[in-house]
Amino acid sequence: MQLADWLRCPHCHGELSHDGAALRCPSRHSFDVARQGYVNLLGRAAPHNADTPGMLEARARFLGTGLFDPVADAVAEPLQGRRRIVEVGAGTAYYLAHALDRHPAAQGLATDVSVPAAKRAARAHERAHAVVADTWAGLPVRDGVADALLCVFAPRNPAEFERLVAPGGVVVVAVPTVNHLRELRAAHGLLDVAEDKAATVAAAFPGWRSTAWTVEYPAHLDGPQATDLIAMGPNAFHDRPRIVDDISVTVSVTVVTLQRQAP
Repeated sequence: MQLADWLRCPHCHGELSHDGAALRCPSRHSFDVARQGYVNLLGRAAPHNADTPGMLEARARFLGTGLFDPVADAVAEPLQGRRRIVEVGAGTAYYLAHALDRHPAAQGLATDVSVPAAKRAARAHERAHAVVADTWAGLPVRDGVADALLCVFAPRNPAEFERLVAPGGVVVVAVPTVNHLRELRAAHGLLDVAEDKAATVAAAFPGWRSTAWTVEYPAHLDGPQATDLIAMGPNAFHDRPRIVDDISVTVSVTVVTLQRQAP
């Protein structure tokens, strides 16, 4: 699939087509494709909590260590046989790229509200495209274009997910448990994790068949890795320690797979 094949116009919802260096709809709305390969369909400035270049650098370094590879394996597993995968709130598109490596027949689209994230995501995998868009405001993605959607530690919009996932498709959501990085959070006063996140996810998709399992394992972080782990997420917008020592932590993530019933 080409980039335009995934998308619809954010203004009139008309189908987009590729015309030279831009995407255009029948109503003549036009959107330039950046030289990095992504397209910005946000239509406004990014919100204040969009990932910054510094956060994305930290995330790329940390995920490059492989310490979260078991999580990436877990979210890729339910995508067997899926051909069109969308990752929302994708950041660097690490999880999407991992899934595409695991499933060579699949193609992907990464969405994120951050322009620096889309720049990185557009280069994450040869079978992936990227677009700047806001999950909360509504995604400029065609109805039923995907047969799988990934949402890993990212905002969820169940109504939008249902619109863009075809009947019989799956939504795979990864959320932290209360044990996730508890040692790091306790040592540095980081943001808490709410209880029963997985149950909240399943309840937001009534009528979908859901299964859930938890991936949990110990990991030892050296100082730079621990620093990057803090700097790559929402704690980056709050006071955080300048120097972080080596620390052993618990990685604990629940993966919820929701399957939309075919008519």
